Order: sequence, then structure tokens, then C-alpha cells
Amino acid sequence: MNLPRIAVTMGDPAGVGPEICLDLLANEEIAKLCTPIVFGSHGVLAACAERTGKPFSPAIYSQSDLSSAYQPGVFDAAHISMDDFAPGKINPSTGQAAYDFITTAIDLALDGVVAGVATAPINKEALQSAGIHFPGHTEIFTKRTKAERSCMLQVSDEVTASFVTVHVGLFEVPSLITEDRIVDVIELTRSAMKRIRGHEPKMVVCGLNPHAGEGGLFGNREEERIIIPAMNRVAQDGAILEGPLPPDTAFLDWRRKETDAFICMYHDQGHIPLKALAFDRAVNTTLGLPIVRTSVDHGTALDIAWQGKANSRSLFEAVEMAAKLRK
Repeated sequence: MNLPRIAVTMGDPAGVGPEICLDLLANEEIAKLCTPIVFGSHGVLAACAERTGKPFSPAIYSQSDLSSAYQPGVFDAAHISMDDFAPGKINPSTGQAAYDFITTAIDLALDGVVAGVATAPINKEALQSAGIHFPGHTEIFTKRTKAERSCMLQVSDEVTASFVTVHVGLFEVPSLITEDRIVDVIELTRSAMKRIRGHEPKMVVCGLNPHAGEGGLFGNREEERIIIPAMNRVAQDGAILEGPLPPDTAFLDWRRKETDAFICMYHDQGHIPLKALAFDRAVNTTLGLPIVRTSVDHGTALDIAWQGKANSRSLFEAVEMAAKLRK
């Protein structure tokens, strides 16, 4: 049986990425669904295994081997050693390595060598200190794949949300919310949720302002001028939409049970309920790319890195989702 090969980027070597990748490689249930290949550093993974006491005896692949890989393994995708960094500490070397893991995986996914990419967490400060000026994975994938449009989707059993804006300051959000951008996010979310849920999804669109603007009392009538016209455009194609709803009541329990996805205007609008309700269980995926990309929903957790304490469940979910959505 030919299982899909999923590239799993190791994330920042100083964070929890190495140890959750060790757990992934040892997981027999994951190996029944796909062939995970960790794009990272064999030496760093071996050192992490020794420190945490986790098992580590994977296949080791060269680039020429990857197209025929059939069991979980490791591909050395960047040059970094234990002499270059200390676990739990921000370092430009780990930022550069994490970026190299990602770009190598993207390029091989574009070439069809792997069927999708699942990413362990990167540290944005380490990335910036290495001179790599991307705010996060989503932007790296969008630029590297030359995607014309993309958005972040966070999927969990408790709540699922996509985002019109993500890694920007709050003062920038109103200028970035356009009718076309909202239409793109709704359409991308609708298409993805049809594949994930298997039916026409019901989506709730959140307002930008408190009380969804209260009829113009709050904000600059973004709901009436921008959000509602965008919703009307997509509804003409048969999309099932409700809103724009006040963000503070949109995520009530009864509404979450009957909603497939929430369209959020900015990062914390959706991430706060996601982290409160499904931390370590949600899967982050980037929609609109020519390749499949999923990710964990947590950060590098430098305070507990390399201590064997990290929860690997989100990475397992991300790899499973990548296998399900594979191109």
C-alpha cells in the first residue's frame, strides 16, 4: 500500500519541535495513515532523544531517496548542530534552520515529492534575528508558493475559524478589511470545509466592531459598507452565511454546535476562543496554496523545551489532516 508522504518540518530546534517530532516518528497509528518524513536535523533529534529518553531509530533519507520513502524517517534539511544553540534559548541559528526546513519542504511539495507539509512551531523572534522578515508560517508559504490568495484556517472539534487578517497590529486591521478580501476568505473556507466536513458548511461571519457596530454607533460602519456586501456576493453562489454577528456572543456554546466555521476579522477574535476551548488539539492550515500545509496550534514553548513535557497531540492532528487533504 502506497501511503502519502508528509513532510514534517521540525520547527525551531531550541523549542518543543524536536521532541514532538520524536513522538510522531514513534507513533504506530500515524504510520498506518501516512509516511511522515521529518525535515530537520538528525543530530539535533538524536540529542533531544538522549536528553528526554524518547526512542529514536528512524530511517535516514537523502533527497534522492525521498521519492521512494516508505517508512517514517528523517531528512537533514539544514546545517545546524548542538554547538550552534542551547535548548530553550532564542538564537538566530535556530531561526535560520527553521526557515530552511520550511523552504526545503515547500519546494519538494511543489515538485510532488511529498504530498503535503505539516509544520512544528517556529519562533518569530529567532526568525527576525536571522534577518528573515516574515511574521509567520502563513506568509512564508504564501510567498514561496506564489499563491494569489490565501488565509489561515484553524480546525478543531470545538470551534473552527478562518481569518481575514492575521499577523498585524490592531490599528492596521480596518484598512486591511476589504470586500474582496472577505469574499476570498469566505470562498476559501467554504471550499475547505466541504472537503473536511463533507457537506455545504454553515458559516458565521463576525463583525469587526463591538456589537457588530450597533448600527453605526461603533466604528466606521465597516459592517454595512464592507462586510455585508461581501457576504451578499458569496450568498448569491449558494453559501450558507449568518452575520455579521457581535464577536462577544458569536462563540456561545449553542451557536458553535450548529456552525461549521467562523469568519473572523482579526487574529485574536478567533484565536482566543480557539486557545480557550481547544489548545493543543486544533490544527492550523493555510488555504489557497497549490500545496497542502497544516500546522500545530501552539508555539515553541521555550520554557519547557527539551524536558519531555510537550504535548504532541496537535502535531499528530496536523499530520493526519495533511494526509486527509493531500493533493
